[in-house]
This record gives sequence, structure tokens and C-alpha cells, in this order.
Amino acid sequence: MSSEMIGGLGLIGLLVLLVLRVPVALSMLIVGVVGFAQVISWGAAVSMVKSVPVDVLSSYSFSAIPMFILMGVLAAHSGMAGMLFNSTRVMCGGWKGGMAIATVGSCGVFSAISGSSLATASTMTRVALPEMEKHGYARSLATGTLAAGGTLGIMIPPSIALLIYAVITEQSVGDMFAAGLIPGLMGLLFYALTVTVVMRLKPELAVPGEPSSALEKLKSIAGLVPFFTVFVIIIFGIYQGMFTPTEGAAVGAFATLLYALYKGMRMAGLWRSVQETLALSAVVFFMLMGAETLGYFISVSRISFSISQFLGGLDVPTIFILLLILLMYFVLGMFMDSIAMLVITVPVVFPIITMLGIDPIWFGILTVLTVELGLVTPPVGMNVFVIKAMAPHVKLGEIYRGVAPFIVADLLRLILLLAFPILTLWLI
Repeated sequence: MSSEMIGGLGLIGLLVLLVLRVPVALSMLIVGVVGFAQVISWGAAVSMVKSVPVDVLSSYSFSAIPMFILMGVLAAHSGMAGMLFNSTRVMCGGWKGGMAIATVGSCGVFSAISGSSLATASTMTRVALPEMEKHGYARSLATGTLAAGGTLGIMIPPSIALLIYAVITEQSVGDMFAAGLIPGLMGLLFYALTVTVVMRLKPELAVPGEPSSALEKLKSIAGLVPFFTVFVIIIFGIYQGMFTPTEGAAVGAFATLLYALYKGMRMAGLWRSVQETLALSAVVFFMLMGAETLGYFISVSRISFSISQFLGGLDVPTIFILLLILLMYFVLGMFMDSIAMLVITVPVVFPIITMLGIDPIWFGILTVLTVELGLVTPPVGMNVFVIKAMAPHVKLGEIYRGVAPFIVADLLRLILLLAFPILTLWLI
């Protein structure tokens, strides 16, 4: 049996294991080890199992991941998220649908610290949903806004997904963060515009918020200061060469810790934050170990190179192949977590992208945006199910109905980024 056929059977086996609900990391590890053994030898496979964990856990680039996770956890447990929502709500006071727009803004700002869509969605749901329901917002609009706003966490830097993509593909983390800034801000703007349009078409879904004076709006800026301070420290420090992205993650985590302690976080809260960070980091690193093992198998099987040669020989425009790849990500995003999807597919897809001459930074942003879409689309939609778990009294159909206009906004954003790559690459 040829190595390419073994590679194909391995990928089919991976899909079978995922359908059987075997954990993603374990599925990749099993397929990677068994496939590598069939192509090379069992002795080489055992040696790989011994070396891969050391390579991943000792990687300097990956050490930023727990720091970014710690930032988000500390922000959630220290009361920063509540202050953020109260500030944006006052700023939007008196607007029709202002609390929904405030929720979008809060999600965008919080995501700049958390770096995770699921963390953003779960945290802001706890904070914002009770307030919107208390003020007469329709459940569909309230939960749809939260589900869509949560997806901003995967794009606005610093983003764990962009970091992992950069490390796997050996791209500059700083360039990936810079490339994600404009698309992330576009998402924030498009979602706010979507709320405004929905209010025009269906004004009965919400009521105007309580008006706030100019002085109250000015005072409310205080709730945004901690987030923007940490964000500016990280981004400014990276681009001024003061520290690397990994060091920037540590500096940001330390700054967030200082603020949490200043706001009165007790040792019990700090310990819970550390435990949650360790648990989430362990899940991510286990997936990265499985992804590296699977990557070795894919490399020796040469299946990705065979696919690249096949696609390169097709008499079709490059954009057509790119759209097919993005369609694959869109479908997978309906069923899988974003990080799991990236670590599984990027080792297979990236050689194809390189062969086609597509800019890897541009492709990374398009991929992450497509993954965002999958997080809120049926039949699964990870963000939708997170909000359903946080608000069991809301029907799943209501959440999907509320998020539908935001899916249209994301499709428009994707079309613009496809048509105008400069929107992604301008800041690099």
C-alpha cells in the first residue's frame, strides 16, 4: 500500500473517531502514531511519541497561550467584565437597541483581553443577558447579539487562534495580530450596524435605554480604562520592539493580575483563576501534541503534497480552490471548536496554499473569519450552545433566529476581505 493511500485512510479514520465522539486530541494522537508506524516503523513511531510532548511543552512560542488564557480568566473573575458592560451601556444610553450595541462593544473590548470566543460568549452572557431581559429585550435579539459578539474573541488581537495559526505555519505572530486588527474592528462595526438595521425593521424587539448625560458618558470611560491599558501595553510593546509576543502575553497577564488584586480579588478567587487557566491550557496543549503527531504522519505520507499537485493541475482559477477550502472550514465550524479545527486542518491545507501562491497571512485571516461563521451557524454552532447552557430558559430556535442577521453581516465582511486583501495586509 502506498504512503499516500495510508495517509488517505488515516484522515478517514480521523473523521470516524471524531464522529464517534473520541476526544479531538486523542483522535489525532491515535491516527498520527498508527499512521506513522505504517509508513515508517513502530520503532520510529514510539520515538516520535517520546519527543513530541517535549517539543510542544518546551516551545517558547506556545508559552504565550496560558498567559493569554490567564488574562481572560482574571478579567472575568475580577469584575472587569461587569464594569465594561456598565460603561458601554451608559455610553449608548437613550439609543434604540442601545443595550444590544453596548453588548457588541463589550464583547469586542473583552475579546481583546480574553483571546477566546467561547470565553467571551460565556462571560458576557452572565453579565449582559439578565440586564437585557430585565429591560424588555426580546430573547432572540439578546442571545443572538451575545452569540455573534462572542465570535469577535477569535479575531481581535491578541487572539489565541491567530497565535496558534502563526506558530503552526511559522508566520510572524506580530504580523498575524496586525492583520487581524482591521477585520476585527470591521466585525465590531458591522455588528453594531446590524443591530441598528434590526431595530429599524423590528422596533418591537427592544426599547430605548435610559438617557445619559454627557457627563455620565464621560465618567463611564473609567470602566474601559483597564482593558485599553492592557491592550495598548501588549500591542504597543510588541510593535515597538520592547518585547516579543510571548513576553507581551506575560506582561499583559501581570498587568491584569495587578488590577484584579487592586479591585480586591482574594486568594480564593486567584486560586480559582489559576485552576481554570491550568485546565484550559492542558486541553489546548493536549490538542497541540496531537496536532504535531498528526502533522508528522501527514508529512511522511505525502498526502498533502499529492493533493497540492492534483489541485495545481486543475484548470480552474486559484480563487475557486480557495473558496472550496473556506467552504470546508465553514462546514467543519458547525461541528468543531475553532482551535481543534485549526490544529487538525492547517497541516493538511497549508502546503496547498503555499503551492497556489496565496499569501499565508491573508489566508489565515480568511480562515479564522470563516471559523467565526461556523461558531454561530446550525446545526451545532459552539457559541450558540455555550449561550444555551448559560441560559437554559431560552429556546435554541430563538438564539438561531436572533443570530441570523449577524451571519449575513459576517458573510458581507468575508466578501469584502476576499475582494480587497489590502484590508488585511495594510498594517503589516
